[in-house]
Amino acid sequence: MTLRSLRGQTHTTGKDALICGAGALIAAFTATAQGQDKTPELNTSYYAELGAGAEYDSNVTVDELDITSNESDYGLTLDASVGLNKPFTQSTDLSLSYDFSQTNYKEFSEVDRQTHLIGADLSTDLGKVDTGLSTFYIHSRLDGSKFLELYRGSPYVSGFISKRWFTRGAYVYSDKTIENRPARDATTQAGELDFYYFRRGLRSYFNFGYRYRDENADSDQFDYQSNSAKLRYVQRIEWLARTTKLELSWRFEDRDYSGVTPSIGEKRDEDRHRWRIDYEIPVVEQGMLQFYYGYSDYNSNLPSADYTQSLLGARFTYRWE
Repeated sequence: MTLRSLRGQTHTTGKDALICGAGALIAAFTATAQGQDKTPELNTSYYAELGAGAEYDSNVTVDELDITSNESDYGLTLDASVGLNKPFTQSTDLSLSYDFSQTNYKEFSEVDRQTHLIGADLSTDLGKVDTGLSTFYIHSRLDGSKFLELYRGSPYVSGFISKRWFTRGAYVYSDKTIENRPARDATTQAGELDFYYFRRGLRSYFNFGYRYRDENADSDQFDYQSNSAKLRYVQRIEWLARTTKLELSWRFEDRDYSGVTPSIGEKRDEDRHRWRIDYEIPVVEQGMLQFYYGYSDYNSNLPSADYTQSLLGARFTYRWE
């Protein structure tokens, strides 16, 4: 099946929605590392962010449906988010957020993506460790039609294990529904473990992570277990009297499917590599330019899931807080 044959049907990707909130999380880590009280005054804080840009996609795909076009396209991107942080006590606070993202393609309008994400995080500082519960709801659309709904809940615990090392562990449960594809509806259980090494605080740090995931779909052919690893490095660089930020990342996932895929007559076996580089340059007091490049290499015995993809883009983002 090709992307063009899906015109008029309902579908979407959700893009990297599951990785939201990392910036706020790191900010909290750093405040703790510096011995600061995260909420010295019990004042509610607010923020809003708006971004717009353009990107080139070398291979437009719908990952959830294992559909690959093997054709390139250009897209316009729009992102917006609002949120608040409400401290209840000196040690307990609640964060609420809403994120919106959209990509409109020049040629492949049938996979124009729109994603709405509502998130909540309740955390408590217990002294040496923080514990909490994060939840969010995702609603995604393609070409204006409903495609994906996902609910996710994750209790977690985190804390510094030394002056420069921070760790975070979490259990994740999610439930997803894909419109008109009931065989792909699934529940997922996962365990995650992350380590952060603050070489020079937020100016230079590493993030190492591991995740085990068990996805149980309505159809056995889509059941799989996976092991994932990630490595990120962030470096802030002084350039022309501005503090720019460079981020390099690599992600690997090894998927082992437990059911036979009828189209190939055997179980799927695949691994996925993703590399990405981001560079942020402040241009006004609360506005910045971001340039990014990503490369994905998916190896699979299912032909439609065996491909490479490059993504090159730029966006301008302005933040109010």
